[in-house]
Order: sequence, then structure tokens, then C-alpha cells
Amino acid sequence: MSWDAKDVALLKKLWAAGQSASQIARRLECSRNAVCGRLTRLGLKRGHKSPTAKPKIRPVPKRRPALLAACARPVAKKVSLKPVGRQPKEFSKSQLYAMLADAVRNTG
Repeated sequence: MSWDAKDVALLKKLWAAGQSASQIARRLECSRNAVCGRLTRLGLKRGHKSPTAKPKIRPVPKRRPALLAACARPVAKKVSLKPVGRQPKEFSKSQLYAMLADAVRNTG
């Protein structure tokens, strides 16, 4: 679209009045992207910023003292010093092979 002075003046007037780019595009009989491009080149902006432009930073909620006290110090673990019971039985190779053969036979 070719923009003449009359169209640019109407664009500025409608934009200042708060109309959307789509509404202005219908009025000027052009595409919305053409209106947005012209607004960008003219440096026209709305008076407000989008909600994501500057997010609000909320403070972290404080913990309750009771919860902090419970987590402040780890409890010492009690380790029992029981004597080791019996040692595992050691098998010979032939005993291991015999147990393996029994296991294979039983899995049928």
C-alpha cells in the first residue's frame, strides 16, 4: 500500500483514539500488517506495556519458625555395633555347577 499524507494523518488520529490495528486496517482498506509496519516506522506506541514486559516480582513467603527448627539440624544416626553373624558359605566350582544344573532343570 502506498501511504499518502492523508492516510498517515488518519492513522495517527485513529491510533491516538485507541483503535486497534485491525480496526484501522479495515477503515483504510489495507492489511493489519501494513498498519503495524507503518506504526513501527512512525515510532507510535501505546501508552501501556504488555503484561510480560515487566513482570511483578513477588517476595518468597517466609517459613514458619517451627518448620525451620525441625529442618535446622539433622538427627545423629544410631549405628549398632552388632558382631557380624556367620560368614557366607564358600562353594567350590563343582558345587556351583551342580546348583546351576539343578536351577536349569527346575525352570523347565
